Amino acid sequence: MTIMFLKRWLVGDPLKSTQAADERLSKTLALAIFSSNAISSVAYATEEILLVLILAGTAAVAWSIPISFAILFLVVVLTISYRQIIYEYPEGGGAYIVARNNIGELPALIAAGALMIDYVLTVAVSVAAGIAALTSAVPSLFEHRVAIGLTAIIFIIIMNLRGVRESGKFFAVPTYFAIGALGVMVAVGGIQALLGQAAPASADPQTTVEDLTLFLILRAFAAGCSAVTGMEVVSNGVKSFRRPEAENASTTMIYMSLILAALFMGISFLASHYAILPKADETIVSQLARLTFGAGALYYALQIGTMLLLVLAANSAFAGFPHLASILARDGYMPRQMATFGDRLVFSNGVVILGIFACFLLVLFHGDTHALIPLYAVGVFISFTLSQSGMVRRWLTKKGPHWRKSLIVNGAGAVITGIATIILASTKFTQGAWIVFLLIFILVLMFRSIHSHYKAVTEQISLTRDHRPPIPQRNIVIIPISGVDQAVIRAVDYARSRPGEIHAVMVDVDMQATARIQIQWAQWGCGVNLRALPSPYRSVMKSLLDYIEQILEKEPDIWVTVVIPEILPAHWWQSILHNQRALFLKTALLFKDRVILIDVPFHLKR
Repeated sequence: MTIMFLKRWLVGDPLKSTQAADERLSKTLALAIFSSNAISSVAYATEEILLVLILAGTAAVAWSIPISFAILFLVVVLTISYRQIIYEYPEGGGAYIVARNNIGELPALIAAGALMIDYVLTVAVSVAAGIAALTSAVPSLFEHRVAIGLTAIIFIIIMNLRGVRESGKFFAVPTYFAIGALGVMVAVGGIQALLGQAAPASADPQTTVEDLTLFLILRAFAAGCSAVTGMEVVSNGVKSFRRPEAENASTTMIYMSLILAALFMGISFLASHYAILPKADETIVSQLARLTFGAGALYYALQIGTMLLLVLAANSAFAGFPHLASILARDGYMPRQMATFGDRLVFSNGVVILGIFACFLLVLFHGDTHALIPLYAVGVFISFTLSQSGMVRRWLTKKGPHWRKSLIVNGAGAVITGIATIILASTKFTQGAWIVFLLIFILVLMFRSIHSHYKAVTEQISLTRDHRPPIPQRNIVIIPISGVDQAVIRAVDYARSRPGEIHAVMVDVDMQATARIQIQWAQWGCGVNLRALPSPYRSVMKSLLDYIEQILEKEPDIWVTVVIPEILPAHWWQSILHNQRALFLKTALLFKDRVILIDVPFHLKR
C-alpha cells in the first residue's frame, strides 16, 4: 500500500483509454517538447566548431562563419526532408520506418539502433551541458555536477511518467523562457556589435597544433553538425500531435528550424565578431552573455534559461525513444511490453529504461559534455544518412508530382550527412566513437534475436486445421509436504476438489520425523495416500524432481499437477525467516513439459 501510495503521489491517478485523444499535443506544447533537443544544441554547437578550429591557431577561427553557413544549409535540407517524411509516413518512426519500407531490414535495424543510442545520449549530453551552464555561473558546484545531473534525469523521468500533456505543460514555460533569453542575447548582442557599443573580448594567443587543412575544416563542420541533432524527433512522434497530425507536425518542424537557425547563426556571428575562444571552465554562451549583459541579473537569468533549455532538451528524447521502442515492439524486434501503455497513457517501460541508461552514461563519463558529444553525433548522422537514402529510393520507385525536386533534396541530404558521418567516425573513432558502432552491432543482434524468438513462438503455438495438441488421458495430482499443518490440509482440500488421482509425497531425511508425520497424516490426511521418498543424501529437491520425472517417463500421455502449499508472512521482510523451498520447486518445475503448477497460499495474520 505504501508503494502504491508513493506511485500515485509521484505519477498521478490512472487515465482511461478513452482519454488518449485528450493527451495529444497542440503545436505550442509539441514545439516545447520536440524541439528543445534541436534548439538546445545551439548552446554548444558553435563551441564544438571552435574547439576544432583552434587547433590551427587563433586565425583559423574565422572559418567558423563559413562552416556555420554550411550547417545552416544542412538545416534547410533536413527540414524539407523531414517534412516530406512526416507526410509520407504519418504513423511516425522516422528513419527506422523509412529504411524498413525502402531499403530493407538490416538498414532499418541499424537506423533503429542508432536512433536509440542517439536518444540515450541526448539525455546524457543535454543534462551534462545544462549542468555545465550552471557551473559556469556558479563554479563551486562543478565538483557536484554528476549528482546534480542524476537528480535532473530522475525528475524528468517522473514528469514523463505523469503523461505527455502534463509534462509538456510543466516544461513549456521554462523552455520558452530559455528560447526567449537566448533570443534577447542574440538580438541585443547583434545590435551592440553593429553599433560598436561593446568592447571585444581579449583573446590569448593560441599555440598552433595542426595546419589549417581541408580535412580540419571538414572536422570542424562535422563537429558543428551537433546543431542539427534532434531534428528527427518530430517525425518520430507524429502520432503525439492533435489532428491533423501530419499538418501540425510539419508546422512545428518549420517553427523549430527557424528558431534553431536564428539562434545558431546569431551565436556563431557574435563569437566570431568578438573573437571568443573556448575555455575549460566557461562556455561560449556564458562568455557572450557576460559581454552582452555584464555580470548582473540578466546574465544569471540567461544562464539559468540556458541550463533549463539544455536539461529539458532531454525531454524530447523521452518523447521519441518510447515511441520508437513501441514501433519496434509492434514489429517484433523489441519486447512486447514496450508497446504497452502505462497508467498515464505513456509508454512507461520505455521512459524508465531510457532514464536508467542515461544515468549510467552520465556517471561513466563524469558529466563531461565534450566526452559525450563525439558518441552522440555519430549515431545521429547514421540515422540521418539512412533516412535520406531511404527517401531517395522511395522517390526513384514511387515518383509522383515534383519527385525530381524531392529527389535532389534527399540526395543532397544523404551526401552531406554521409560525409559528416565518415568524418566523425574517422576522427572520433579512437576517442570513443567505436563504442557507438559496437553498440549498434549489439543492438542489431538483439533485435534479430528477439524477432527470431517471437517468430518461433508463433510457429509453435499456432493452430492449424490438421493438427491439434494431443489430449492427455488422465491427471495425477502430487502434493509435496514437509509436515502436517493447516497450510498442507488446505492444499489437500483444494486437490480433492479437482478431478485426478492424488498423491501426497514427502522426502525422508529424518526417520523419526517421517514416522511422526505419517502418524499425523493418518489422522488428518483425508484418506489421501502419503508416500515417503528415500533421500540418502538429504536432498529434498532432487528426490521430488526425480519422482516427478519417473511418472512423466512411465506415462507419456498424462498431466502431472503439482499442488504446492505455501505459507505467506504478513510482512514482506518476514519472508527471509522462512525457507524458499516452494519458490525453488516452482522454478524447477516451470520448465518441465506436461507439469502444471498450482500454488495454494496460506496467509499469516498480522
